Amino acid sequence: MADRPFVSIIVPVRNFERTIEKTFEYLLNVKYPRDRLEIVIADGGSTDRTLEIIRFNQQKYDFIKLIEIPDCPSPAFARNKALEAVRGEFIFFTDGDCAPCEDWIDIMLEHFARDEEIGIVGGEIYTLRVDSRSLTEAFCEHFKFNMVSPRYGFIGEGYFPPLSDRRPTQIAGHRAYFFVTANVAYRKKALDDANARFWEHATGEDMDMCIQVESKGWKLYFAPKARIDHMHRGTFMALRKVWVTYGMAHPPLLRKYATDYLEIVLQVFKKPYILSVPSPIRGFIYLGNFHLMHIAGGLFVISLLASVLNPLLLWLKITTLLVFLLSLFFLFRFLRWCFYMQPRKHFFVWCAMMYMTNLKFIIGGLKGSKRYKTFCIEPSF
Repeated sequence: MADRPFVSIIVPVRNFERTIEKTFEYLLNVKYPRDRLEIVIADGGSTDRTLEIIRFNQQKYDFIKLIEIPDCPSPAFARNKALEAVRGEFIFFTDGDCAPCEDWIDIMLEHFARDEEIGIVGGEIYTLRVDSRSLTEAFCEHFKFNMVSPRYGFIGEGYFPPLSDRRPTQIAGHRAYFFVTANVAYRKKALDDANARFWEHATGEDMDMCIQVESKGWKLYFAPKARIDHMHRGTFMALRKVWVTYGMAHPPLLRKYATDYLEIVLQVFKKPYILSVPSPIRGFIYLGNFHLMHIAGGLFVISLLASVLNPLLLWLKITTLLVFLLSLFFLFRFLRWCFYMQPRKHFFVWCAMMYMTNLKFIIGGLKGSKRYKTFCIEPSF
């Protein structure tokens, strides 16, 4: 077995008792020689049963290692601490709420072996329900939350496009190709070549790490068969907070990597139309169904008030009707996926979840923009 590469799996955790037993169950079912494997759990100061569960598994398997980081500021910090301790030729990352498939390691390594210029391989992310009654988990599953392929127009296996113009939408917008740390593997040589480590911010570290490695000329490869099932947030409040952090991750990325452009992206067509304008303020403004239904709704209120004050103006009444129909049109386009979500008796719950997650995403982008002197109006989804 000595010819097999030594593999390190890094899993940052903090208060994951809800899911970590299931994660261990799946990790221990991954087919790979145990003498060529280490699983490094980086605990960021758990106060629930997480440490108890980890230590129980440590007693049974000597390839499970624990690094304790009291008062850990972020998952990225925990991953960096683990990177200091691992000895693998390939470094795999997942989370304490994820369940990898049996061939997870072998599928990833097959692609690394095929092309020595591949620095990062990422797999697909599906949903594993913890609570069959949870509407939040059901929404995440219907919405295809954190899936790679739908994010990029349902792409198949293959290389990600390389960085080219580094304009804002390529760094943190819809053209930003990256792998989340729930399901990704790095060639250790690529990490060393880029001197890459996760940044100090609370979110966006996965995007930053991919850019660091890719900037050194390493390739990114998408291997959807290397799947992981993700156990999502248990409450909608927790999910809303996640979307705020997603938005807040983009401004520091733009500040660090983007060229000096402001991009306006019209999302209403099958292929987004981008207008790029040189600007001292880096950023993007997306105009999709979510944004346009609010703009049309605002125009409807204004024209309705104007028509009440001027009841004899026929053109004003026609304008009021047109903008009302336009707002309904964009509202329908925004919520159309909710019609397919099951069970249908929760239709208005799905609509509320869809609306609030998009709103929180935009709020997060604006919060981060204020701090990093960028301007981000996040996409509609």
